Amino acid sequence: MFTKAIVRTPSKSIVDGITSANLGKPVYEKALAQHADYVEALIECGLDVTILAAEEDYPDACFVEDVALMTPHCAIITNPGAESRKGETQSMIATVEDFYDRVEFIEAPGTVEAGDIMMVGEHYYIGLSDRTNGIGAMQMINYLEKHGMSGSTVNMSEMLHLKTGLSYLENNHLLATGEFVSKPEFEKYDMLEIPSEEEYAANSVWVNDTVLTPKGFPQAKAIIEKTGYKIREIDVSEFQKLDGGLSCLSLRF
Repeated sequence: MFTKAIVRTPSKSIVDGITSANLGKPVYEKALAQHADYVEALIECGLDVTILAAEEDYPDACFVEDVALMTPHCAIITNPGAESRKGETQSMIATVEDFYDRVEFIEAPGTVEAGDIMMVGEHYYIGLSDRTNGIGAMQMINYLEKHGMSGSTVNMSEMLHLKTGLSYLENNHLLATGEFVSKPEFEKYDMLEIPSEEEYAANSVWVNDTVLTPKGFPQAKAIIEKTGYKIREIDVSEFQKLDGGLSCLSLRF
């Protein structure tokens, strides 16, 4: 169960964020409203939410998940693979240290964005992507093992991040789409396959027996409903324009 979350208010510069989505530029005012509803959903799930100020120098800084991994035993500050995002970690360090005595750091030439990391109990799957390289993944695994956890790498070729196409919903339920449906690493899970036309909804978030899922994906919603979890839909269309999903917008721990 999670008790806390950290989020960052979107900046006006969000319109200049990294994207390959071809969905147009996000509308700042709409992004603020959607972010506020996202925070409200986290509160509804019982989380104490820390809201950090916007960072105008970093258009993608609202996607706080990528800059730190918060585990039950330690926090690990990453080294983002996107050059324009590397500075985001500096302002996050002090906040993370407010919650953790044990903080580790990914060092160059290793790169990791925690959107590539999926937690299943005490094990962490780490996707090797354009943003997370093998050196960074091995550093991450070493830190996890140091603190009594484990990790393994997953080769990937299609998605931006591992969790772009995967979400673990607890109780052995795994949402998956695209290249992840047939990965042998995930055969042991009860696979909930999201059709390609709704692949964005594969990035949903389990929070204390509620599943947060993006609004506007009825097939995915029906698939998730079969797990028996309560569903809370959130409109995140403006963040979708920047290749960002629901998990990207918070650190949950």
